Amino acid sequence: MLNEPTILINGEWQDGDSHKEVHNPVDGSVVGKVAYGGADLAVAAADAAATAFPAWADTPARKRADLLLSAASLIAERSAEIGTLLAREAGKRKPEAIGEIAFSAEYFRWFAEEIRRPAGSVHPHEASNRRHLTIRRPAGVVASLTPWNFPCSIQARKLAPALAAGTTVVARVSEQAPLAVTEMIRCLTDAGLPAGTINLVHGPAHEVTNALLGHPALRVVSFTGSTNVGQDIMTQASKRVVRPLLELGGNAAFIVFEDADIDAAVEGALLAKFRNTGQSCIGANRFFVHSSVFKTFTERFAAAVNDFTIGDGLAINTPTLAACIDDRRVQSVNKMIDEALGAGAKKITRDFELPGGAFCAPTLLVDVPDNVALATDEVFGPAAGIFSFDDEDEALARANATELGLAGYFYTRDQSRIWRVAEQLDVGITGINNALPSVSFAPMGGTKQSGLGREGGAAGLEEFEETRYLSIGI
Repeated sequence: MLNEPTILINGEWQDGDSHKEVHNPVDGSVVGKVAYGGADLAVAAADAAATAFPAWADTPARKRADLLLSAASLIAERSAEIGTLLAREAGKRKPEAIGEIAFSAEYFRWFAEEIRRPAGSVHPHEASNRRHLTIRRPAGVVASLTPWNFPCSIQARKLAPALAAGTTVVARVSEQAPLAVTEMIRCLTDAGLPAGTINLVHGPAHEVTNALLGHPALRVVSFTGSTNVGQDIMTQASKRVVRPLLELGGNAAFIVFEDADIDAAVEGALLAKFRNTGQSCIGANRFFVHSSVFKTFTERFAAAVNDFTIGDGLAINTPTLAACIDDRRVQSVNKMIDEALGAGAKKITRDFELPGGAFCAPTLLVDVPDNVALATDEVFGPAAGIFSFDDEDEALARANATELGLAGYFYTRDQSRIWRVAEQLDVGITGINNALPSVSFAPMGGTKQSGLGREGGAAGLEEFEETRYLSIGI
């Protein structure tokens, strides 16, 4: 697997003159390497996608669906092998990594099934000699740009609907975790996707992105990453009126109301905060707990965290918490913690003895000032502040007091409150008594500066299509 070529252009897997090593964040060992290129590579890939587009766009939906179903089966069959590779390159817990690959397969399966459903509409006519209808056609060449935290499932959430819709794709993945997603894409070519329908390049993000956005055939750019980079991509895309599909930063609130099932809320908090070592754009950042249950919740939450084990995600006895992606991520999280402590916050979790490598102690803080980074910024690591509130209006106001609106969570047993809060929480994804909202068949995306458009579900398919209106004289 690791000795295979890693660049895919026009159906041919290629090597290159320059390579970039991929390191295991647990011990710094070399996991593998990818061929690394620049603008020329990106342009060649986009040229191949442009050449392949007309034939793929006109391929019957049934045939596209069959190919994607075959790819889904291959990804599922190879999930243990690819997942183990993902755990090595990204520091993930092995069960989480294998689960991510299995989840990726579901995107290809679901969109293969969805593309065969009717699309378009017929409108009642107003004149006897005219008829009016709409059809949907693939948009064109797509650039799919993805990060390191969930490299396979995020890429699958873009590739599956794009390929199902009939568009052709150039994918660029983060050089911090490129190996597993390369193997996932190899499943697509092994399944028989035609040359040029999917292309894969590795190279400097800015250089590759600019080359793709400047290509005359590009029609959609799908990006997941930080809000700052998303803003830059949106600016570049506007120059050629390329459609931006952006899933950007998050700062999710997790609200525990006075009537919540506290045990369920603690279990959900552990998952929403510490899944993937807290490196999730929909991960819970800020915990708002009603004053009447604040003590009970925080004590149980802290006790659960204090029972964590920390170590190599590939260990026989799987740890509760694995490594972060690199030392820079650890330093960023620790800086937030130190700032909050220096401003008067109190740590309620124990000190942990950490192994060498990119490990960060799980940390919960109370009495966190509202103006420190831990209270205002996306943490993207295993640390969080817990804040008290007194009523529903206050909880909503504080949860919404951010320019980011990707995800939010709340726990309550009041059915009326469920509707009120769900409608007023200004986010694109809401987990209600549920800390795992992500599924292949539902739209994912944010409000405000957390992005534009939706991925997943029928709405995710439409992002890669154009609606064409036909007015027919008869």
